[in-house]
Amino acid sequence: VRSSAASDVYKRQVSTQSTGFSAGSTSNQMPRGVRKHLKRLHAPSHWMLGKLGGTWAPKPSAGPHKLRESLPLIVLIRNRLKYALTKKEVVTIVKQRLIKVDGKVRTDAHFPAGFMDVVHIPKTNEYFRLLWDVKGRFIIHPISEIEAKYKLCQVRKTEVGHKGIPFLVTHDGRTIRYPDPLIKKHDVIKYDLETGKITDFIKFEVGNLCLITGGRNRGRVGIIENRERHPGGFDIVHVKDSVGNSFATRLTNVFIIGKGTKSLVTLPKRKGVKLTILEEKERLKNRDSAHPPAAAAPASATA
Repeated sequence: VRSSAASDVYKRQVSTQSTGFSAGSTSNQMPRGVRKHLKRLHAPSHWMLGKLGGTWAPKPSAGPHKLRESLPLIVLIRNRLKYALTKKEVVTIVKQRLIKVDGKVRTDAHFPAGFMDVVHIPKTNEYFRLLWDVKGRFIIHPISEIEAKYKLCQVRKTEVGHKGIPFLVTHDGRTIRYPDPLIKKHDVIKYDLETGKITDFIKFEVGNLCLITGGRNRGRVGIIENRERHPGGFDIVHVKDSVGNSFATRLTNVFIIGKGTKSLVTLPKRKGVKLTILEEKERLKNRDSAHPPAAAAPASATA
């Protein structure tokens, strides 16, 4: 008995020396679970938060989009739409049930809105769709009321569930039962937000219009030219934009948005065409020359 007690004491001493705290204490233990805070310097760069604006950034809640591929409602309302100056004002707005995302009221100020989501503000009768611009940042694109009734969802997987019920899962976490048997992985469905039904779908085929959602070419729009299959690796898709520039990206980064050259959603004014550094410089030069700064008024003569 004495030898077993001595061995227990020795084990406790060794564990204390190796971990830095005793087995019975709880004050120095490592935290459990996910982190509930987000430092501003570690926040996604496409949120465009100033690094001198404080230590912390709003951490998105668990939701349909990943943390680094989403835009929390705080950033959307306060930093982009400028409808609030502080977080407290944003919380006041959402708690009054004034913000809808995909037709549902969202009262969580940290709710993660993501690509293709439709944001509706009934008070101002405004509709917005979240898209990527050619610099990899979220753009809050205003749309019409008719277009706000649907969204495009990419199919991530199709399976047969319990009791032989077929279903598919989309990029925004939706599970839809009894889809069309012709819908496969990487295809895109047109989802009616009012009825929750699939009204149309677009196959992942050569010749269709697509938008890139990841990688260095995020935000660019073009026509699919070719698909390279690499068993055991990443399939590569070659795309050509409207001005004739070709580029390649992974299959998982390609999101179909239209049949042929016709898009089912309206695009921002640059239509997903990425300019080179020299072209961007020339564009800014022409813009500045077309709108020269106003001349300063001459100082009034003093008596």
